[in-house]
Amino acid sequence: MTVEQIPPGLVLIVGAALLPFLGGWWRSALVLLAPLAALWLVWQIPDGATLTTDFMGLDMIVVKGDKLSRLFGTIFCIMAFAGGLFALRQARTIELSAALFYAGSAIGVVFAGDLITVFVFWELMALGSTVVIWSADTEAARRAGMRYVMIHLLGGVLLMAGILDFVIAQKSIAFGAGPIHEMLTVNRPGTWLILAGFLINAGAPPFSAWLPDAYPESSPTGMVFLSAFTTKTAVYVLWRGFQGFDVLIWIGLFMVFYGIIYALLENDIRRILAYSIVNQVGFMVCGIGIGTYMALNGAAAHAFTHIIYKALLLMSAGSVLYMTGKRKCTDLGGLFQSMPLTCICGIVGALSISSFPLTSGFVSKSMISQGAADQHLAVVWFLLAAASAGVFLHAGIKFPWFVFFQKDSGLRPPDPPWNMRLAMVLFAALCIGIGVWPEALYALLPLDVKFKPYTGYHVVEMLQLLLFSGLAFFVLLPFMKRTLTISLDVDWFWRRLGARLAHAFTVRTNRARGLTAERLQDRMAKALEAVFHLHGPKGILARTWDTGTTTLVIVGLLAAYLVVYFL
Repeated sequence: MTVEQIPPGLVLIVGAALLPFLGGWWRSALVLLAPLAALWLVWQIPDGATLTTDFMGLDMIVVKGDKLSRLFGTIFCIMAFAGGLFALRQARTIELSAALFYAGSAIGVVFAGDLITVFVFWELMALGSTVVIWSADTEAARRAGMRYVMIHLLGGVLLMAGILDFVIAQKSIAFGAGPIHEMLTVNRPGTWLILAGFLINAGAPPFSAWLPDAYPESSPTGMVFLSAFTTKTAVYVLWRGFQGFDVLIWIGLFMVFYGIIYALLENDIRRILAYSIVNQVGFMVCGIGIGTYMALNGAAAHAFTHIIYKALLLMSAGSVLYMTGKRKCTDLGGLFQSMPLTCICGIVGALSISSFPLTSGFVSKSMISQGAADQHLAVVWFLLAAASAGVFLHAGIKFPWFVFFQKDSGLRPPDPPWNMRLAMVLFAALCIGIGVWPEALYALLPLDVKFKPYTGYHVVEMLQLLLFSGLAFFVLLPFMKRTLTISLDVDWFWRRLGARLAHAFTVRTNRARGLTAERLQDRMAKALEAVFHLHGPKGILARTWDTGTTTLVIVGLLAAYLVVYFL
């Protein structure tokens, strides 16, 4: 096997298997070096298939490279490295092992050239992420992890059913040769089943609530890993298979505003950022639905930058949780005094997610808006602009304001340990570096298109938008102050209503089963009584007959037989 044939994700998966048997410096070295080795392998894979095999007469393409695969593979490796650095001394071994396995499975998806390989790594990714959630070792994490795995098992079943329909229709399992919806047409049920399986992982409605339900219950370091892979892998496969699928525009816009509204209502800082993941993925899904080169490049670029700035925000929030043990806005405030580095890095992440000029978000998100403008989608463009203002409200201002400023909570924790600080500084530098020098990112993008983010119009437009959003926040600050509340989301239907319906169904079925069993017992008792009446010790058929009577009965039976026979 040559270097080009080695699946890059396999390095991380093997590293995950070895990690529990190592300790001390060997453990730390493996956590940091495995992602770097995988990154090197990512850039050894040329365009085209390099590792194939046969599966039931179908060609499986286990490793297939192109610019899009290398883009996502690169950022996944960078994320695995930075996440490992952030969690190096704080996370349990099982969490680090699960995180490496999770990252390796995600990389396996982006280099898969067929739907079977995609499905295998897709399910392995669900397994790894579930263990990351459970690694928090709390009752809330255990329960959230169970709900999480059930939703993703549903997504896996839908995806597998869609793949079977695809194979029947196309006699092929190839993935990436062209949009799936064009090959199958939207009239095929497999199209919608595959799309549904992908969208569940993307956090699309009506199953968006799995993300803010499960991710915040992970450990302070675990959510950093969780934010990067599942939803962005879903963006990758949607980019591969559903380019220009119009329905994705409106699904993406729904996700954008859903995330904003619930993030503004939230009091829990990690749930705020979890809803923000749904919001940002919505921008990417919308860009894929628009389907032009500009919008598709924007979706890919935004996935790249989002992984960095969202991880930075979650590192900041995780550091606060790790050092204070608190995660609610009502319990925090004034932390800039004792956690200055965490505060600065959190602000850099907040500016990046808000698309502030000279940050990474500005050079990626504006490509999606430009794609809508180029296609004269005025309503879509206006909604994306309004959503950008909403992002600044909930993540750009609300998160840093209530955590690091507002009232003085009296808490005086120091900045977190050196490895956590170093990981935050690394990603903060990337946020600013990409924003200042976007050409490095644009060179990695899969499609050939020219875009200049720093035009007078773009800069002034975004500054005006952010300025008035900030003004609105502080004018409405009395209404923005958080209280101890519980947010009701669509998961209420399966967590509460579903549980009540299941309880009522169980009660009714148990009652019906009891009545049925009682009736069967009565009928069995009557049947046994009749049998006993005939065959019991005093039954008719159990009585002793004399020889003459017995002979007479036998002769009678033989005579009857002869009569019937001759007739």
